[in-house]
Amino acid sequence: MMGLAKLSSNASGARPFSDMARSIQAVATPPLAAFSTSSRPSHALYGERYVGRVLVLNTAKGGVATAWMLRAMSESGLAPLALLLNFANPIMAQGAAFAGLPLIDRFEADITAVLHNGDEVEVDPASGCVTVLRRSA
Repeated sequence: MMGLAKLSSNASGARPFSDMARSIQAVATPPLAAFSTSSRPSHALYGERYVGRVLVLNTAKGGVATAWMLRAMSESGLAPLALLLNFANPIMAQGAAFAGLPLIDRFEADITAVLHNGDEVEVDPASGCVTVLRRSA
């Protein structure tokens, strides 16, 4: 699956964390560890952890705090391995760059429909390529 390359760090063996609701909003409430889990009860991924997994979203909502929050999550070991979005806004791209997180967006197909929770993927942002290594059962 090809998308537009954003950053050069690779992530391998990651398990996608799919977004059925098509969006996620980060809300800055302490403690930081709370950010490693989807915490909005109305969200389709409520209670799911994304640490050490690839976060797959349609789009992202968030304000200027996104950049420092992603960096703090990364420095604390609480960030996803990579971000795959159908549509990344400039704030999300800035935040991923600031945090050193691989990011790919604008895929040739709906990435939230192509990847499923539990699929094992390889993410290569330098080429804009995501390869499915193993499909979940």
